[in-house]
This record gives sequence, structure tokens and C-alpha cells, in this order.
Amino acid sequence: MNDRINEKIEEIEKYLNELMGIVPDDFEEYKLNLEKKAACERYFEKVVEAVVDLTFLVIKEKKLKIPEGDKEAFDILFKKGLILKDLAENLKEAKGMRNILAHEYGKVDDKLVFQSITKELEDDVKEFINLIERAL
Repeated sequence: MNDRINEKIEEIEKYLNELMGIVPDDFEEYKLNLEKKAACERYFEKVVEAVVDLTFLVIKEKKLKIPEGDKEAFDILFKKGLILKDLAENLKEAKGMRNILAHEYGKVDDKLVFQSITKELEDDVKEFINLIERAL
């Protein structure tokens, strides 16, 4: 596995650990503590951006078809048997949510973001990293 891929995996794990270290225990605290909410949203963005970066590094390393967009990159990894379909879909949804957080602050569904952070993101990202490490 090349150094850039290893560095990106370490970056993802660092951001994910930092996010999990600050996320409130319940939705009420998340909603009311604007500083924590903003920090969680920013870390969510950073984790997802780094996952997308890793996806492109893997595509380049494996000499796969270059995707036209970020979401298509996950489909390429799925079609090559590197990740499962459910995981590809979850990561595409995370990318979509990241775009909303980054570009449309007024339309953010706080409950959906909190649920994604506390129930889905950590497991999906860890599964993604494990599958990528095994594939390379």
C-alpha cells in the first residue's frame, strides 16, 4: 500500500476519533450547544472529504476508471468488488449530507445529522477502511 493511502487512512482515523470525542450523548445537547454542533458538522465534513480522497487514491492505485463525480467513485469500488453495495450507498448519502452542510446551512436537518454521526458514520468509515486495507 502506498504512503499517500496510509497517510489518508491515518487522517480519516484522526478526524473520526476527534469527532467521536466531542459528539454529545443526546440530541438535545447537540441541538442546544451551538459550538459542539458546529464542530461536529465540521468534523463530519472533514471525515467525508478524506474518505472521498481515499476513494480516489484507491482508484488511481488500482488503475480503475476515473469517475466523473465523487459519488460515482463509490460505485466504481463496489463494481470492482472492493466494497459492498450497502456501504457504497451509505457513503454516497454521507457525501450528499456533507454537501448540504458545506453549502446550504439553512436547510440542515439537525436530527438527521446527529443520527448519521452517532449511528452510521463511525461504523461505515471503519468498515470502509478495513475493506480498503484488505484490498490493497
